[in-house]
Amino acid sequence: MTQIFEAPTQIDHYVCVAKLADVQAKGSLLVKSEKHTIALFYSDNQVYAIDNRCPHMGFPLHGSTCKDGIVTCPWHYARFDLASGGTFDSWADDVPSFPVEIRDGEVWVNLAPPIDLHAHHYQRLQDGLEQSISLVIAKSTIALLDMGADPTKPFQMGLEFGTRYNKAGWSSGLTIHTCMMNLLPYLDVEDRPRALFQGLSAVANDSAGAPPHFVVHPLPNSNVDLNTLKSWFCQFVEVRDSEAAQRCLVSAIRAGANSAQIADMLFTAATDHRYIDVGHTLDFINKALEALDAIGWEGAESVLASLVSGLASAARMEESNSWRYPVDLVTILESTFEQLPAALETGRSQQGKWSGRDELVPILLGEDPQAIANSLLNALQAGCTEEQLAGVVTYTAALRVARFHTNNDFGDWNSAHHPFTFANAVHQGIRRVPSLELLRGVFDAAMSVYLNRFLNVPPARLPEAKDAAENPEELLKQLPDLLDRQQQVNETGKLVAHYLYSGGSSEKLMAMLGKLMLRENRDFHVIQEMEAAFRQYSLLGETAAGIHVLIAASRYLAAHAPTMRSQGQTYQIAHRLHKGDRLFEES
Repeated sequence: MTQIFEAPTQIDHYVCVAKLADVQAKGSLLVKSEKHTIALFYSDNQVYAIDNRCPHMGFPLHGSTCKDGIVTCPWHYARFDLASGGTFDSWADDVPSFPVEIRDGEVWVNLAPPIDLHAHHYQRLQDGLEQSISLVIAKSTIALLDMGADPTKPFQMGLEFGTRYNKAGWSSGLTIHTCMMNLLPYLDVEDRPRALFQGLSAVANDSAGAPPHFVVHPLPNSNVDLNTLKSWFCQFVEVRDSEAAQRCLVSAIRAGANSAQIADMLFTAATDHRYIDVGHTLDFINKALEALDAIGWEGAESVLASLVSGLASAARMEESNSWRYPVDLVTILESTFEQLPAALETGRSQQGKWSGRDELVPILLGEDPQAIANSLLNALQAGCTEEQLAGVVTYTAALRVARFHTNNDFGDWNSAHHPFTFANAVHQGIRRVPSLELLRGVFDAAMSVYLNRFLNVPPARLPEAKDAAENPEELLKQLPDLLDRQQQVNETGKLVAHYLYSGGSSEKLMAMLGKLMLRENRDFHVIQEMEAAFRQYSLLGETAAGIHVLIAASRYLAAHAPTMRSQGQTYQIAHRLHKGDRLFEES
């Protein structure tokens, strides 16, 4: 662990804290001065001064064993150099130390801060990532944001670390990390450090013990045009050659391809096959692009290269029985894709006039996959844009969650969840690059919604508007207690609906749902669900569809709460230590 000490940030500030004779007589002495509680130690004819709180979890150091210039905390046995405060156990952090002078038999300590706190906490965050120490990550994240650091910087540190040290490439940890960054604007200010902590910890957990990933070099002195590189990229993904595909991708980036062109390359390969890896792969691509939106395109090579291994190795649903029997959905889709160019051309002159959303939704939720494919084609011919079509399919996927009956097996929540987050990723992707190839993903999403129709048999009733609550905010206050109990799925959905239909603030509701999600132990799918729902609501606004999406997210959260909340306890300890609470000292 690197210890970052720099010149004092202010002039020396020495104060008298004890008599030398008292320290010599007792060996250690506890003193207080200007809000500091200081442990004095006498060792090898010298007096040393360190903060009394063990930086690990706040246990008092006064009275700890001191030998050979090293003090050992008796609780978790963290060891510290008395002279510098540096720890020999990186999970513990360095303890603040104070320079000492002996003047006329008195002990004077310098209370001026001896280090650059920003640099120190960034270094500690790096240490926490490298060694996957959640408490260290929590403490550094809380401290940095409290000092006014831009959340983008710790986010970027986690992104760079996770794409560098993850043998499997982009996975759930980096997706959680990006979801948390996307959720920050929806959260209360006090919850934003907790969200960043959860994302950074997820990255560290995924990367623990992983070797570094070395990005391949671009083709040397290449003049290959972008279309050829895209074609090669898709061919190599087709035969699962991730190294060759990665070289094409890096060559395109190095040649100056812009973000839309690279996104098109990735999305095309991801939709050459049907609903690959039950939607995760395309969602990962979308999240990686959103991560670059946050930090800038400079990190594109390493971030996007981390996607290629998963893209090439992903399971393809045309190889799955459920997509072939008893109805061959793949054949239906392939025939439909041949008609897409003509449908788009016909509908182009009609765009802006389409109003068939309400008629399309029940067909998409129906029993006839051929009718579903035909209805999507007809909508495009009638002027429905690619983005509108993606939005309708995403809404129907959310309805599967909102209408999920609790008589189903618990594991089937994920069967309802995956089409929604996949459809949301396709929707966000089409808003970025509305390509013919990515449009295939809309049809894939519609078929995944069709395949899950049994999850709504019988459908859970969507809560309807009823007499408005006189004070909607009182309803919102009931939500934490409701999610303290298991199996409150339907009750949670009803409360959320009642709150919104009574004129409650959607911003306050989403902030509360985010808070309640963050108090639970991390669950990849819950975080995906919440982030996708908030994104969809931001597009749908205060409509019935928007309310249904938030009902779906709240029901999904309720189904997965409460957990043991051990991660929340870690964060709470870090927060109390940062505030200066004396967790284990008598008042």
